[in-house]
Order: sequence, then structure tokens, then C-alpha cells
Amino acid sequence: MNEKNLIRNKMKESLANLSKPYYEHYSYKIASALYNQKDWMQAKVIGITVSREPEVDTYQIIRRAWESGKQVVVPKCHPKEKKLSFRTLTDFSQLESVFYGLFEPIVDQTIEINPEEIDLLIVPGVAYTSEGYRLGFGGGYYDRFLSRFDGKTMSLAFHFQVIPKFDIEKHDIPVSKIITNKEVIHTK
Repeated sequence: MNEKNLIRNKMKESLANLSKPYYEHYSYKIASALYNQKDWMQAKVIGITVSREPEVDTYQIIRRAWESGKQVVVPKCHPKEKKLSFRTLTDFSQLESVFYGLFEPIVDQTIEINPEEIDLLIVPGVAYTSEGYRLGFGGGYYDRFLSRFDGKTMSLAFHFQVIPKFDIEKHDIPVSKIITNKEVIHTK
């Protein structure tokens, strides 16, 4: 097993061992820090994944975005091309469980938007370095999307998901900020 898969497995185990009270508390602290970021305040269109435990809870963030009059767009995976598109989400009932228990937008109830319209993209991952490099879930979807995305990026992570290092490849693109339950890490 290569280094990245070892880190992925170890981190998934750490995440799975996070108790519900800590999960809720840390997710709340991360969301609260996010709302104080200038990038969040200025963004009109937010790209964000619909979380599933034990990822940082994004449901509360999506609700806050709607309450603040922001447009929320969520990713739709296209497995044949290994690509992502983003579609509008105005209600959680517009989601369906597709594969791996992930919730994605229902195509005939949502509208695809151009990547250029996304002001802030919240990029998911399993582990991060303090330089903003991320280890994803292994599909490469976000790496491909980020290679042609020019907007602002950040990630939300529990403090233990930020690790000293892992192998960086030339196609890896760092996010500009990581918000954890303990700190906001500015990466570039």
C-alpha cells in the first residue's frame, strides 16, 4: 500500500473515532470561524460538498448561506469522465444518494453553473499539510476541477487532519486557506 493510501486509511480511522459531541462541537467552531472570513462574507456563490459524517458538517453552513442570501452550488460527479460539475441547490430535497452514500443534486431539479461563477469553493479532503496541499478521497475529481478553477479556495478540517507532510505531485493544487476548530491557516 502506498503512502497516500496509508494516510487515508489512518485518517479515516481517526475520523471514525471522533465522538458525536466532539464532532458537533468542532464542526460548529469551524463554521463559526468560516463566517468571519472576508472570502465568505464577500462571496455570492459558494461551492460546497454535502458532507457525510465524519466529514466536517456542511449542512449548517449551507443553511447559513441560504439565510445570508448566498447561492449554494454543490458538486455532481461524472464517473465516466471523472469530472465534477456544480449545480444550484435551494433545498435539501433536491439531493439524491448516488454512490458511496454521497448526496448529489438531482439533475432535473437543479441548474448547472459555470465554474467562473463560483466566488468561493470549499474543497473537501481527508488530510492536509499546512501549505494547503490536500489528500482527497482518491478519485482525483477535485484535482481535475481545480486545475481549471481561478476562484478562491479553502478547506474545512478538524485539527488532527492537518499533518506535517505527504508526497506532493506536480498536479496537486493547494487551497489558499484551511479552517480548523483551532486555527485559520493561511497557506499562500
